[in-house]
Amino acid sequence: MVKDRKILATGYNGAPAGITHCEEAGCIRQRRNIPSGERHELCRGLHAEQNAIIQAAYHGVSIKDAELFCTNFPCSICSKMLINAGIRAIYYLEGYPDELSRAMIEEAGLTIRKISLP
Repeated sequence: MVKDRKILATGYNGAPAGITHCEEAGCIRQRRNIPSGERHELCRGLHAEQNAIIQAAYHGVSIKDAELFCTNFPCSICSKMLINAGIRAIYYLEGYPDELSRAMIEEAGLTIRKISLP
């Protein structure tokens, strides 16, 4: 997350601190054949967007009016959090199979831009 050309917070995909990662514990969603983009509540991990919001809160850094740069378009859970956190723009590399997410972000008036690397 960036504001005024300064990095405010970063995030990563993974399990909460001190919790066994799904690569070691096994993936519930994979065992149940749940497709990507569905049933996020069954995953041990957090998305990078969630971890960035948490990191900012943990360190007392306001992310209101910040811009998010991410690899994948946010899922609907992350989108709801980003909207309420006051993020104003999302720049992403890849799509994500979540129509609700895009609809909510567009309704909230956030700038959305797909970027490509040189």
